[in-house]
Amino acid sequence: MFPRALAAPLHRHTREDEYSYVLKAAWVRCWATTSSRPAPANLVFKPRNQWHTFWNAGDEPCRILEIISPAGFEHFFHQLNDVGGALNADPETLAQLNARYGQQMRPDSVPELLERFGLQIGEQLAGGRRPPAR
Repeated sequence: MFPRALAAPLHRHTREDEYSYVLKAAWVRCWATTSSRPAPANLVFKPRNQWHTFWNAGDEPCRILEIISPAGFEHFFHQLNDVGGALNADPETLAQLNARYGQQMRPDSVPELLERFGLQIGEQLAGGRRPPAR
């Protein structure tokens, strides 16, 4: 992730647990009201049904390994990309996509997170899937 980059709006998964293995740099996860700074090489557990988001709090790129279990949720990211991302998607389309994958999302949380923690959003995350050229 780029420096000071917010990865996602506040959200929670109802079917999956999420794990983040911090590989490099400062990184913060934020539950609804608390936050912490795991050191590199730490595993962060984000259990299903818990509101969370995460960002790179540092001034250097951050690398994490994301594991979402059980499998299947990876298709959400492909479809989210196809509808323009969480902030650009039609609200009804986004709601239907979230419902299909048992996720709740609060795009309205983004402005406060950006302002409160001095973050930015909209940069393509390094690594991961790139959309095919059309």
